Amino acid sequence: MTTFPKKLMLLGSGELGKEVVIAAKRLGCEVVACDRYPNAPAMQISDKSEVLDMTNGEKLKEIVNKHKPDFVIPEIEALAVDALAELEEAGLTIIPTARATAITMNRDLIRNLAADELKLKTARFFYANSAKELDKYATEIGFPVVIKPIMSSSGKGQSLVTQQNQIADAWKNAISNARGKSSKVIIEEFVKFDLEITLLTIRQKNGSTLFCPPIGHVQKNGDYQCSWQPASINEKQLKEAHIMAKKITDNLHGVGLFGVEFFINENEVIFSELSPRPHDTGLVTLLGQNFNEFELHLKAILGLPIPSIKNTKAAASRVILADESIEDVGYLGLEKALIQEDTEILLFGKQSSKKGRRMGVALASGEDTKQARKKADEAASLIKVINRKNQRVDLKR
Repeated sequence: MTTFPKKLMLLGSGELGKEVVIAAKRLGCEVVACDRYPNAPAMQISDKSEVLDMTNGEKLKEIVNKHKPDFVIPEIEALAVDALAELEEAGLTIIPTARATAITMNRDLIRNLAADELKLKTARFFYANSAKELDKYATEIGFPVVIKPIMSSSGKGQSLVTQQNQIADAWKNAISNARGKSSKVIIEEFVKFDLEITLLTIRQKNGSTLFCPPIGHVQKNGDYQCSWQPASINEKQLKEAHIMAKKITDNLHGVGLFGVEFFINENEVIFSELSPRPHDTGLVTLLGQNFNEFELHLKAILGLPIPSIKNTKAAASRVILADESIEDVGYLGLEKALIQEDTEILLFGKQSSKKGRRMGVALASGEDTKQARKKADEAASLIKVINRKNQRVDLKR
């Protein structure tokens, strides 16, 4: 029988990490939140926090050894994975595993595992080490193509290229927005799909795998814009997605929740990407499921039972984005946005913004996903990210 409370260390303290902390505190856990900058969203509600460069292996090991957590839970890609492997070898539990963290932080490693080793259906792809190689592979694949850094987050550095004269700019965009020192990019065929889904996949300590109802989502430049649950796919497509998700998560081992992305068209289910942690598109589960994705992640990590996972209502989410760079962030429009029934607004607590930064999300439920999406879209459109400093100046006048 497991003894509680447990001590958890989050590596990455953004908005998803914040929801992990909320779920952990409800189970009585102590949480140490780490990030590269102070007062990140998860730090605002954690028991303790640490600011450090998590790509520095020695510093990362120093912080872990200082706090001696029961579990280390990576929430971002940019980490010293060699240090995590050393800590795991010494007996510390890394969620899901150090190997899974290393593979999924690099698009080449996860794509090689999926396509070459596990033989999952993927888009056709190549790796390029120069703009010249990129040009050659684009010609071989045929336009349009998608060009991405090997490692990045939230779609940074991604380009949809429709003609040859865009290749040089796409190369520069990918390299300048890449995390780490890689000079390699991935080029993929543009998949024509009917729907893009996230299949939240939960590996438990007893080895059994559970799935949430599929989540439909829309991305722009590789970054999530809206999601809804349940996504409308047929039984054959869902079964194939289950098989593929289980196959790749079984290979990665460990416990916890994985966000597995697929392209769906009339005849195919195509593997896209995988995150070994709660997924941004899964914020919709805060309103639409009996257990949200963060609760499921914690239950799997802590070895607690999950009797069943089901939709309780049709639900949708829409991101709230900043229009400009602001150092002292405030918000207008909550009163109007929350007039609608079955609507919620989550503001992440980020204290500064830049153009396009995700600052919050609107959630809504409805009789069906169409109604829920309309309500979430309307609520998000009413929220304005503002400069509080300017507001205070105006009040003084």
